[in-house]
Amino acid sequence: MIDITWKVFRQTGNIETYLLMKELENEPEPIALEQLENEEMTSLDTK
Repeated sequence: MIDITWKVFRQTGNIETYLLMKELENEPEPIALEQLENEEMTSLDTK
């Protein structure tokens, strides 16, 4: 997804596209987020 936004930014120079790309870079990856949620659920089960 980041590659697509970078290509669009390079072609258009649209600052909104660049900001979107930066936002996407800072978001946790879906797999990492899912693992984090599983760990939280596991820790709740052990308490």
